[in-house]
Amino acid sequence: MAEWFANGRPIDVALAMTALEALLVTGYFRRTGRGVPPAEFLGNLASGVCLMLALRCGVTGAAWPWVAVFLAAALVAHLADLRRRWR
Repeated sequence: MAEWFANGRPIDVALAMTALEALLVTGYFRRTGRGVPPAEFLGNLASGVCLMLALRCGVTGAAWPWVAVFLAAALVAHLADLRRRWR
């Protein structure tokens, strides 16, 4: 069980579920016109995905610059989402 966590598999599962969620919500909105428009959640979703990727890099022992890249990308996505919502 410890190796399963150490190699980042739980994060891979969470990333796959997040991608599936994005596809389902976007598909539902495009088919029906109801639900959450993709522009309303994709910035927040991108920020979360970048944080999960940074965590995965940290857990699996990737080089520190990868952690920094994903953390910076999460910040950019978060600030873009905040800017869009601020209006």
